[in-house]
Amino acid sequence: MEADISETPLKIIPLGGLGEIGMNIMAMEYGDDIIVIDAGLMFPESYMLGVDIVIPDITYLKNNSEKVRGIILTHGHEDHVGALPFILRDINPPIYGTRLTLGFVQEKLREHKLLSQVSLNPLKPREKIVLGSFEIELIRVSHSIVDGVGLAITTPAGVVIHTGDFKLDQTPVDGQVTDLNKFAEYGERGVLALMADSTNVEREGYTISEKEVGVTIDEIFRERTRGRIFVALFSSNIHRVQQVINVAMKYGRKIVFNGRSMLANVRIARELGYLSILDEAIVDIKEAHHYPLNEIAIITTGSQGEPMSALMLMSMDEHKYMKIEKSDTIILSSKFIPGNEKTISNLINHLCRRGADVIHEKVSEIHVSGHASQEELKIMYNIVHPKFFIPVHGEYRHLAMHAKLVQKLGLPEERTILMEDGDVLELTGDSAVLTGKVEAGRIFVDGKGVGDVGEMVLRDRKHLSEDGMVIVVLVINKQTGEVVMGPDITTRGFVFVKESSELIDESKRIVLETIGTGNIEAKTDWSEMEIEIRKALRRHYNKKMDRKPVIFPIIMEM
Repeated sequence: MEADISETPLKIIPLGGLGEIGMNIMAMEYGDDIIVIDAGLMFPESYMLGVDIVIPDITYLKNNSEKVRGIILTHGHEDHVGALPFILRDINPPIYGTRLTLGFVQEKLREHKLLSQVSLNPLKPREKIVLGSFEIELIRVSHSIVDGVGLAITTPAGVVIHTGDFKLDQTPVDGQVTDLNKFAEYGERGVLALMADSTNVEREGYTISEKEVGVTIDEIFRERTRGRIFVALFSSNIHRVQQVINVAMKYGRKIVFNGRSMLANVRIARELGYLSILDEAIVDIKEAHHYPLNEIAIITTGSQGEPMSALMLMSMDEHKYMKIEKSDTIILSSKFIPGNEKTISNLINHLCRRGADVIHEKVSEIHVSGHASQEELKIMYNIVHPKFFIPVHGEYRHLAMHAKLVQKLGLPEERTILMEDGDVLELTGDSAVLTGKVEAGRIFVDGKGVGDVGEMVLRDRKHLSEDGMVIVVLVINKQTGEVVMGPDITTRGFVFVKESSELIDESKRIVLETIGTGNIEAKTDWSEMEIEIRKALRRHYNKKMDRKPVIFPIIMEM
């Protein structure tokens, strides 16, 4: 017998972004319909050796692909759209978002040769769409990227508000403030649940306006009249790019855009009308040397010290067209992302060695956040005034602190729901219950390999990086069991062979003794013999040097 639809709970299932910064993806399910909010990646943490990016495990969506009605994107940052090229290989629902967001996505899909297979549907703030049991309205929010939106999701169980990444900037560069009127309108009608950005919950007060950065940039350009000025920032931050352009033109400087993603995003933003600059103000990097140094401003990628970024190559004198001069001023106009501190520090050191003056967030107000601080989060909660509250987007400590913040505003503890990736929350008009978990987690992308590197491989890489390895090669006569050649011993990251001849000789002796005294199985099974050699050498190195290298015995027959 078919269930009464009114008794059907609304399921909220985060598949990423709750417990980490990045990898944001949220599924909402009602009956036979699923919608997905965002599809982001995460940059690897320090222990993820060799990993390029991290994407969410979407096994649940793959297993229910026939139910997925669409993916709705809140904005174009990588932690919200970066996993799309990988996800779309497994599921292929229509994608919805604002024009600039889809412009960035389109470029990404073109690179992955997926563009022709995907349906992209542009929407405007305050525009509504119906996907199965869901009616979704986009609500404009201010953020560190143009065209960001929150979502009002109307379901048979009630209305859910998802803020996306936001702040309450009262003087945004483009004049497009967060649409509090629309949030308040839903609040007046009644909101079942609010899912709100928790990234900056640890910061008291209000987040500074983006225009304040423009004031600082103007001061720097006014004072630095001798050489070139480089501004390194995220290429998606079109508002900041616009501010740098405006200031550079004010002081008579031509603009050089540098970095592949910067060139692509500037082109897209110009084509869509989100960025204003005259063609005659732009100089190709190949031609920049024809201009006096104090008539050039370079807007570049590489603010995080990425090894192959344009700015890092310049700092190492390895860039094809530019090198750093003593008169240069370098502005790193972005946040020091946790985990990148060392690479950024290395970049700054390289730049300083070449005589450049480096300005960054630790010494100047050259960057502001795109996320709401505590007072803005309070305003959002009070305007929406939901029955239930679910903090999203942040590490667990951020989620927990956000829950306590709204509890201080009067929401009972039992109506604040702390979730983690994979949790299933069932909502009705009167209840919110965590009912179980689905498969969720992190998929590592290493080169062209997706998911072929797991925790075990990472442990091995860590082990190799810390203790090195020892390779033992020998040839054994199949009939007699005698050693014909070897053992030859090679080490990497363990000891320097030329200075450790005594240790290598001891190792050879131990290998030969192990072969001579091995058990019966080992004398007839080379795999058993390899295990015995590994054990013997491991004991020796641990006792003699307190080291545990990875040991690879290789036995060949003849």
